Amino acid sequence: MSQELVFQLSGTCNSYPWGKKGKQSLAAQLCAKTPGIDFQIDDDEFYSEMWFGDYPDFPARKLDSGELLADVLQRNKEQLLGKKVIERFDSQLPYLPKILSIAKALPLQLHPNKELATKLHKKDPESFTDPNHKPEIAVALSKFEVFAGFKPLDKIASLFKLKPLQQFNPTQSDKWTDETLREVTRTLLKSDLETVKKVQTELSKVPKDQLGEAAYILDLLPRLQDQYGPEDAGSLVALLCMNFLVFEAGDAVWIPADGIHAYLAGDIVECMARSNNVLNTGFCPPGDRNSADTFADTLTFKAHSRDDVYLPSQKSDKSKNGKTVVYRPPISEFDMLKTDLGAGESEELTASDGPGVMIVTSGSGSMHADGKDFELKEGFIFFIAPGVSVKWESRNGLQIHMAVV
Repeated sequence: MSQELVFQLSGTCNSYPWGKKGKQSLAAQLCAKTPGIDFQIDDDEFYSEMWFGDYPDFPARKLDSGELLADVLQRNKEQLLGKKVIERFDSQLPYLPKILSIAKALPLQLHPNKELATKLHKKDPESFTDPNHKPEIAVALSKFEVFAGFKPLDKIASLFKLKPLQQFNPTQSDKWTDETLREVTRTLLKSDLETVKKVQTELSKVPKDQLGEAAYILDLLPRLQDQYGPEDAGSLVALLCMNFLVFEAGDAVWIPADGIHAYLAGDIVECMARSNNVLNTGFCPPGDRNSADTFADTLTFKAHSRDDVYLPSQKSDKSKNGKTVVYRPPISEFDMLKTDLGAGESEELTASDGPGVMIVTSGSGSMHADGKDFELKEGFIFFIAPGVSVKWESRNGLQIHMAVV
């Protein structure tokens, strides 16, 4: 029997407490629309993510057989992964795509670089399950709020002149460097619970005009306290040191390895290098936090503005009809394509030299690929082998996101 080059997948939903509840969760809604799987939405359950890659945690499966995607790929590497992935990415899907539905802040986190990930994996393979890095992008499907990267140094320095915050930067120098910021972040994260609570209380009483363009802190602080209490130092790091950004559907954010971030609210398509390594230091129970020193020592400071984390879309050169854009992060593991079709419109994409995984994020239509026709509905996920071109046709509108090598 010849190997199918295009086939439908089912994803796996998970239930972290930051997810949206029941049918409010887009991740759960899309997962439930996969035909023939035993997934029912519980209105009292939180649904945070749907994963649809070959990573062993929350894996994708071939829909018609129930086989793990990883097993199917390993059995047919040459046809399904292609020479590029076999030679450069250890014969595994080099990316991990997900849908996230976010009701409250994810942990304040960073994903370690390859060198640190290798060390952490060797030392604690249960917590750090692979030796890879995890740079990632998030493409907004709705309004999306996020803390990502650091503010400009001069903006941070001015906030730490406020009386409640002077204790964290006793020299009160006007000239901050990234190393100043590293040490202040470390000090904040290592502060005892009583200090954090007291500082948050005092910060909430600072007059709005003293905060200038950071006056939004007074609106966000009670929201974060309601989610994680007044003793979580993550609130201080995020509000005082990081960019708070609001994106609309179609906007994308780029998080490099070692980049500090915390997603706050919204629905997104997320894609990352094939890894599940993370260091958490805030917006989570104390027992779930990693070492504040390791976190601070690992921080990089590439991002100091909105422009440093915003990933603009470009017209895709794979598109024949001009209906597809590409988000191209500065890594070799993947690009993300987004196709938007109005009623009755069509798009054709030329073949890639690596595998693709696509999800219908809205609408319905049909796909012609590998000499066959496939029905497309919201939530349907397909694997597309290297060398296979696709044609999509919309009924009343169709949106597709596809990770490609």
